Amino acid sequence: MTLGNSMLIPILPRLETELGITAFQASLTITIFSITAAIFIPILGYMSDRFSRKAIIVPALILYGIGGLLAGVSAAWFNSAYIWIMIGRALQGIGAAGTAPIAMALTGDLFKGGDQSKVLGIVEASNGFGKVLSPIVGSLLALLVWYGPFWGFPVFVLISLLLTMFFIKEKKKKKKAPPLGKYVKGLFSVFKHEGRWLFTAYLAGATCLFTLFGILFYLSDTLETQYNIDGVLKGAILAIPLLFMMITSLTTGSKIGKDIKRMKKVIITGFLLMTISFASLVFFTRLVPFIGILAISSIGTGLVLPCLNSLITGSVGAERRGFVTSLYGSVRFLGVAAGPPIFEALMNWSRTGMFLATAGLTLFVGLLCLVLIHVKNQKNTSEDSEVTTLFKKLQLTTE
Repeated sequence: MTLGNSMLIPILPRLETELGITAFQASLTITIFSITAAIFIPILGYMSDRFSRKAIIVPALILYGIGGLLAGVSAAWFNSAYIWIMIGRALQGIGAAGTAPIAMALTGDLFKGGDQSKVLGIVEASNGFGKVLSPIVGSLLALLVWYGPFWGFPVFVLISLLLTMFFIKEKKKKKKAPPLGKYVKGLFSVFKHEGRWLFTAYLAGATCLFTLFGILFYLSDTLETQYNIDGVLKGAILAIPLLFMMITSLTTGSKIGKDIKRMKKVIITGFLLMTISFASLVFFTRLVPFIGILAISSIGTGLVLPCLNSLITGSVGAERRGFVTSLYGSVRFLGVAAGPPIFEALMNWSRTGMFLATAGLTLFVGLLCLVLIHVKNQKNTSEDSEVTTLFKKLQLTTE
């Protein structure tokens, strides 16, 4: 899913030149992917609850690959390539909606207790690893031929598809899926009782991705306009903060276990680090110290996201987990999409104002997490097998 947009960013200027389109039209190849993904994520989340995770992931991966193949073929041989590229990107957006968010729900199904938190940390780190690699891979593929990144999608999809088909074994459902009316009623019950902290967690996840991609957009623009750094080197520099986030996500997931109190403390710590980093960036203009201070915010993001993943995934039973985690994925995706345009407006307004406003946002969301994410008492248990979901005390029985 993370390859979907980031791998194309290096070729957008070339896309304009080769197809004779405007910068706005080129940016729509990113927008249409984001919009279709955000729309279809909750729909496919429900379908994964209704049927099975693999029944959604496998066709979604195939559709994702077909979309990339259509865009690559169009760019290479079609006269009216732009419209076909847009259709291919829309198909990819639908396919992407059935990958990462459903994988998070699948992790919740297959792993319990401390193992669940550990694997969700790996999932988040994999997400970060995709962000680290995609600008570099996109730049390298574009060296072969400008539309090379389009051809890269089917290759990555084929690897993922084969691994999913042969190595993921789902547990058989013990119960039949509830009728749509009962399913929706159960969801309303979940959000009625747990909505305050659940929506706060959604906001926290969206804020992390909004600030991350907004600041990366600022850094990308600065590297090009002030330092004349472009191409693969630019992608490598942009990958530095993402690398810190990836390593922190892996470490966090392996350490938090199923301790909800620890997770809340880690979330608050993460937002404090983000706030300190963004406020401090006001005073740094040289590239090396700027990257160093920015890495602190990435560490904060790496602390927050695995904890949120575990909280949200463990908040409901498997019957509705797909929808709840997919809605979280959709909100995160909207945070990613909103970051660059809003930060562009802030950049035009004031550099100092941009960083202070960002610090104010992370401080505010951190305080919301402190107040609204309530930790219930946990019974000590030495066996993960006794835990029906990650947080039995948080899970609402809605059957």
